[in-house]
Amino acid sequence: MSVARRNAAAAGEAVTDRGDRMKAVVQDRFGPPDTLHLADTEIPEIRSGEVLLRVHAASVNPYDWHMVRGDPRIARLMGGFGLTKPKTRIAGVDVAGRVQAVGADVHGLQPGDDVFGFARGAFAEFAAADADLVVPKPDGLSFEQAAVIPMAAVTALHAIRDRGHVQPGQRVLVNGAAGGVGTLAVQIAAVLGAEVTGVCSARNTDMVRSLGAAHVVDYTSQDFADGTVRYGVILDNVGNRSVRDLRRAATPTGIVIVNGGGSPGHIIGAVGSVLGAAIVNLFVRQQITMVPTTWKRDDLLAVTELVDNGTLHPVIDRTYSLADAAAALQYVEAGHARGKVVITVA
Repeated sequence: MSVARRNAAAAGEAVTDRGDRMKAVVQDRFGPPDTLHLADTEIPEIRSGEVLLRVHAASVNPYDWHMVRGDPRIARLMGGFGLTKPKTRIAGVDVAGRVQAVGADVHGLQPGDDVFGFARGAFAEFAAADADLVVPKPDGLSFEQAAVIPMAAVTALHAIRDRGHVQPGQRVLVNGAAGGVGTLAVQIAAVLGAEVTGVCSARNTDMVRSLGAAHVVDYTSQDFADGTVRYGVILDNVGNRSVRDLRRAATPTGIVIVNGGGSPGHIIGAVGSVLGAAIVNLFVRQQITMVPTTWKRDDLLAVTELVDNGTLHPVIDRTYSLADAAAALQYVEAGHARGKVVITVA
């Protein structure tokens, strides 16, 4: 790219053969995934401290369909989603791509760098990102594999390392072990030396074992919360069990961590579990808490190190084209994806 063209990009001006236009998946109202549609729209402008990315791949998270649906509604009142219509017209936050242009006060990144991390409106040909929230893409990962990492791996890291304080030899249970966060949480807990039990369906048991789980519970025929085995740390990615059930499966001083992603119909249960836990925590030595939702560069670098040393491997279930983003969200929303779903852009 010429200096003049790069400066034009930094100013939000023409950076493609279509001038300052790009293809993006947009929504104009809250609703199910089929409210999304592919449209021609303006390439985002970047501000000081931001970079413009040429998106190569983006991954789908439960967070995305919560944003698309505006669910739970309380998030609209809190300003997270927008009140009467989506705050962000283009969905998607997990991104892997190439730096197209850099804004003022950006250091350590330049056009042509391959990166991954968090962006605004990742379901598009171009996306703007805070320069502190993208890091160099590991050489050993494709763009599709790198796009799997940001939200799921950081969530898993926050849960296992920061909330669970997992120690070597500790019994750790991951409910929803075959999902996006679960596949990465199993690996991170195993790397920390835990004795990991993964809860999943029968078709996923071999895959979960291959990720480092010492034991696998098939939820269709076994109940991990029957009290037979108790765990020092429980990560619940599903939200389909009560606080009572989770406490029964935890040791007297165990930590239960609720990941609020979940499937439709379970998110309210997960939030309710934590509200109930605030009261329970006053009277018992067990701790029940939610996964932090903060995104930091240090966390991206931490998971990058795990990828680079060969201890963290992304799992991809399916890939979809940008035009089929609505179908990708519908598949993830159904709650049976193995690992992550990726949208390929270029």
